[in-house]
Formats: sequence, structure tokens, C-alpha cells
Amino acid sequence: MGSWPLLALVLGFLAGIARGSEPWSNGTQVYSTNANSGSGSNGAFVALTLIQSAAAKGAVCLDGSLPGYHLHRGSGSGSNNWLVNLEGGGWCNDVKSCVFRKGSRRGSSNHMERQLQFTGIMSNRPEENPDFYNWNRVKVRYCDGGSFTGDGADA
Repeated sequence: MGSWPLLALVLGFLAGIARGSEPWSNGTQVYSTNANSGSGSNGAFVALTLIQSAAAKGAVCLDGSLPGYHLHRGSGSGSNNWLVNLEGGGWCNDVKSCVFRKGSRRGSSNHMERQLQFTGIMSNRPEENPDFYNWNRVKVRYCDGGSFTGDGADA
């Protein structure tokens, strides 16, 4: 429920990656679809990475599970540029709505997709995403119910 620490933790992680370190790596893998598969929009399937050190900082999802993100590394001329997608999801406004949300991907990483296909502006295909295809692209998953605003007193 402490979203500011969560956002600070994720942004700190991204800064570490930009410097060439990956302190919370859990072996994220990227899978590409076959361009001839006929599935419409083809893009990389990017695995969910959970931030292992988040709980010690109080930066957790509504249910206490670890927060996560999906990262697809950039390449070539885009390797030092970043596109950050903070997932939306609205607020939980009272105890009842927060309790309900805890049982969904909007309140628990236990219910999040383990892989997401990056399409559109998140795609790694130049024909689909000519401006950002080779940038570092990260989707920060939303699971706190407070639109990343948090309630931490020490934030």
C-alpha cells in the first residue's frame, strides 16, 4: 500500500539498468513471435519480473505480494533511451473495493500475467513502432489501488 516507495524503487531500478547493473534481476526472458504466424500484431512476449527487495522497503501490492514490471531491453541507437508505461487501474475508494481488488491483478502480483506481448508503442517491430522499437521499454504493473500515490509516512 506504500506506492511512493514502490514508484521510487522501480525508478531506482531503471536508473541502475541505465548504469549497466541489474540488482534485482530474476532472469527475465523475452520471447519473439514468428512474423509469419498469422496472429495479427506480432511482438515480443516479455516476462514479468518481481522486485525481490521491495517488501523490505514496504513497497508492495495491496495483498502484500511483490510488485513487478516487464522489461524489454533496447538495442543499437535506442539502447540509452527509455519508454516507461505506468499501468493504469484507477483507485479503490473504500475497504470493500480494496478487498475486492486484492483478488485481482490490480491488487496482487499473484494474479498478473506472467508474460505480456508488447504491441503498438511497446512493440520491438520497426514496422509497428518506428519511433521506439529499439528503445528500452518497460511496463510497470499497477497493484496498489492508489494510482502510485501511496500512503507511506517515510516516502
